[in-house]
Amino acid sequence: MPDTPALDAATCLGEIIRNRHSERGPCDASQTVGAADLEAILEAGRWAPTPHNMQNYEIVVIDDPSTLAAVGRLQSAGSGDFLKENYAQLSFSEEELMRKGTGLLATMFPPSWRTPDAQLDTSGEPATLEATTRSCPMVLIVLYDPHRRAPASEGDFLGIIGLGCLMQNMWLMAQARGIGMQIMSVFGGEGVEDGLRSLLLIPSHLRIAFACRLGHQAGEPRPQLRVRRPIDRFVHRNVYAYRGAS
Repeated sequence: MPDTPALDAATCLGEIIRNRHSERGPCDASQTVGAADLEAILEAGRWAPTPHNMQNYEIVVIDDPSTLAAVGRLQSAGSGDFLKENYAQLSFSEEELMRKGTGLLATMFPPSWRTPDAQLDTSGEPATLEATTRSCPMVLIVLYDPHRRAPASEGDFLGIIGLGCLMQNMWLMAQARGIGMQIMSVFGGEGVEDGLRSLLLIPSHLRIAFACRLGHQAGEPRPQLRVRRPIDRFVHRNVYAYRGAS
């Protein structure tokens, strides 16, 4: 007979995996991320699988309010490529999103981002990271050395997978402990990385793999339509079966 505690643990893990999400709303400014929670999140990351156990990462924890404020003042140039490629992933109704099973609802983004010819708004004051860091009590910045790679891994593909495993382990532990997490790709964008390098004394040989903000959600959770493709739309048994465009 299967071991009941093991089944219970697997069921619990399954729920954590399914409930994991990007916490895009504001954080509760009155709550910090406790030392025990942070240690658990970092410990989960420490045991992430990496190719050849190379552990090609360093993590900068930012929880000092003045440093977070300085990060928020950094300017972000934005990315025209992001706008174009983001548009291709959008659905314009819940029905369309459910049918596709991939992507995001267009209503999650500003109206100016919801057109195929979206352009960066270069008028007015340059955008900063202040909206990203506002009310957020903690940011983690994950660094890696691009000069190191997993053996015989073209483009260090396996090494990048290892960084993804690090991200996933930390995210699942944060979810399990009731801590909201959101990945912020803008931290590796043009201009921002140089500003962070200077502010945080990041050595020149390291690059930003990803950054995430951590915090307790403010107010009631916002309803989100979360979709995934059904298993039979991406699993192929014994041979690849072409199914055409979805």
